Amino acid sequence: MRRFRPTGAITMSQVESLYQSELPHLRLINRGKVRDIYDVDEDHMLIVTSDRLSAFDVILPQPIPGKGEVLTRVANFWFERTREIIPNHLSDKPLEEVVPDAAQRARLGDRALVVRKLKPLPVEAIVRGYLIGSGWKDYQRSGGVCGIALPAGLRQADKLPEAIYTPSTKAEVGEHDENISFEQTVTLLGRELAEQVRDVSLRIYSECAAYARDKGIIIADTKFEFGQDANGTLYLIDEVLTPDSSRFWPADQYQPGISPPSYDKQYVRDYLETLDWDKTPPGPELPEEIIGKTADKYREAESRLTGA
Repeated sequence: MRRFRPTGAITMSQVESLYQSELPHLRLINRGKVRDIYDVDEDHMLIVTSDRLSAFDVILPQPIPGKGEVLTRVANFWFERTREIIPNHLSDKPLEEVVPDAAQRARLGDRALVVRKLKPLPVEAIVRGYLIGSGWKDYQRSGGVCGIALPAGLRQADKLPEAIYTPSTKAEVGEHDENISFEQTVTLLGRELAEQVRDVSLRIYSECAAYARDKGIIIADTKFEFGQDANGTLYLIDEVLTPDSSRFWPADQYQPGISPPSYDKQYVRDYLETLDWDKTPPGPELPEEIIGKTADKYREAESRLTGA
């Protein structure tokens, strides 16, 4: 495994980063922006959430120390909280059976999950509770978001009257997702499944956002992914309500009218915007200070949400 040991501004002195996993005894199915996926058997896969970071859909050359472990633990926390709403892809198969070598397991840390093989749906289920990002740009231009009309006079970062569902396509690495209408998801999935995905997405967001608000975090928006088994049962897959798949804001710093600070790669995005970079590969090197501040934010989000 290729590992990077952080120095300088990183506050956790003994963190080892995992940029790319190498498990020779398993067949690599896919290496995505963040996750490495391995074939286990007919019914299972192994997902390793690396410390890679992508910005503007470009994978950057340096890892964020501990990021993959934070994402995995936060996702597991939410999978547990939402399992009464919808089943998820987590398997009971022990990691020790899949990665029998103790040294390899130690290098993976908390980044590895054994999951069920499911057929992923070809849409990303995006839920927005606040007017920010591309939604704010769309509203300024059209008075709505993704074709959904909204009241006039809303400000940047305003809480929406109610959460809205704005699905998108799932892009390949290096490509951009494309917003689509709900009716387009009906064409892709059929009406019954499209409505089920929409309704469960809104429910998960509403219930979990309320929990997070009590912990001092506003979940402004998020994306969910779903899959089905051979019987057509719907499952929550991939990750759920992590700082990578969601926009987290500290509630005590929230102020409508401006873009609030966030618990994710904000420091990275802000730094990259100062560079003469055309947002195409290869990504630029990051200063240690930016890496360290970003790692701190991921850990702070986990601590607030889970108490860990």
